[in-house]
Amino acid sequence: MSVLELSRWQFGITTVYHFLFVPVTIGLGFLVAGFETAWNRTANERWLKLTKFYGKLFLINFAMGVVTGIVQEFQFGMNWSAYSRFVGDIFGAPLAVEALLAFFLESTFLGLWVFGWDRLSPRLHAACMWIVAVGTVLSAYFILAANSWMQHPVGYHYNPRTHREELTSFLDVLTNPAQLATFPHTIAGCFLTAGALVTGVAMWHLLRRPAAESTAAFRTAVKAGAITTLLAAIAVIGTGDIQGKLMTRYQPMKMAAAEALYHTSQPAPFSLFTIGTLNGSRPVFQVTLPKLLSFLATGNFNAQVQGIDNLQSLYSQVYGPGSYTPIIPVAYWSFRLMIGIGLLTALVSLIALWTVRRGRVPAAVGSSQRPFWTKVLLFAVLAMPFLPLAANSLGWIFTEMARQPWLVFGQMKTSTGVSANSAGEVLASLIVLTLLYGGLAVVEGGLMFKYARAGLPQPGKPSADEQQPLELVY
Repeated sequence: MSVLELSRWQFGITTVYHFLFVPVTIGLGFLVAGFETAWNRTANERWLKLTKFYGKLFLINFAMGVVTGIVQEFQFGMNWSAYSRFVGDIFGAPLAVEALLAFFLESTFLGLWVFGWDRLSPRLHAACMWIVAVGTVLSAYFILAANSWMQHPVGYHYNPRTHREELTSFLDVLTNPAQLATFPHTIAGCFLTAGALVTGVAMWHLLRRPAAESTAAFRTAVKAGAITTLLAAIAVIGTGDIQGKLMTRYQPMKMAAAEALYHTSQPAPFSLFTIGTLNGSRPVFQVTLPKLLSFLATGNFNAQVQGIDNLQSLYSQVYGPGSYTPIIPVAYWSFRLMIGIGLLTALVSLIALWTVRRGRVPAAVGSSQRPFWTKVLLFAVLAMPFLPLAANSLGWIFTEMARQPWLVFGQMKTSTGVSANSAGEVLASLIVLTLLYGGLAVVEGGLMFKYARAGLPQPGKPSADEQQPLELVY
């Protein structure tokens, strides 16, 4: 494999791995803050138990997100130094602000939250978690601003003397139309993920039939998580529709690849199912709905949508000879799997909400009183924490893969942004990082399962963690 291919594989593996923790951290921070606020307002111990229980899961994911995020920064200099030199003046600005402002904000107040039990007033302690939650969203905003600039460059000019692109308006970068659509869509996906985690873990405990004092709390968690998931799913659909229309305007090849639309059509049909050649050069079999793609892409049932072959010809004239077509099967199926898994998550959350309606509790595992179809549906709830993680990962795979061959759309190809490393050097770091991340996955999974399985803390019975020095617990 070439240096370019190895570098792309390394960045893809580390990025997808890192983003497994990001949406859980962002969404769960707000839910934990909400649980603690509910405890402050009602003095109901149920909310305090949920705060401490899900707070531990939040801390595990936060730590893993920090550790894996550091590698992301290093890769820009290690594997993509040509890219960093070309656009570092622009791309580095939002990343620097994220580290200096948002990350230090959330890290500082998370420390106060961890060490502040019985040291801060209840309201001030809850406020610390709210600040942490807001900090995670600010971090996401600045990082997504950098990525959105790669999708739709704004606020810059090219300096022919230095052969670099330089920042002319930081405000334009922060208010990039692509950013204003991507940010709410991503945050909605974070709440979808966190809500699914809360629902799945709580339902698992209900199925195991916990102690009576925990049943009510886990019912509350199922309801809170399922409602969060449903509301987030609606937000994902709405923001995704806006994002799709902007994608058609700014990156028409990405939309054409997502729908396997090979020829410009007016009106354009929506592909329900397409089978193409192995190299993705043409369709072999298609099932379509007439006019629907025109509406989804532009809001007009009779509008024109450009096709892959037509755009390839246009780009060859504008940017010079070469292939400007992404890998169509990857773009097409990642887009559909992302949508399908997201909708499945919403459906399962409805099932979870139905099982705990009007004070009901699902029958325990192994109970003969439960019909077979109900068993299947309830166990589907246990898969909930993993479904939105898969949807998020597929969404980012689509976003980055369908932009190819561009690293910065219309400005720099991926092949010109790679560092002058040897294939052996990149392969060595790829193997080391993959093995390291595999080990971290075992640690993360073990910790999450351990603390999720432990159940709610019981009043008057400090956990093993609470008996240790706070520094060790942290």
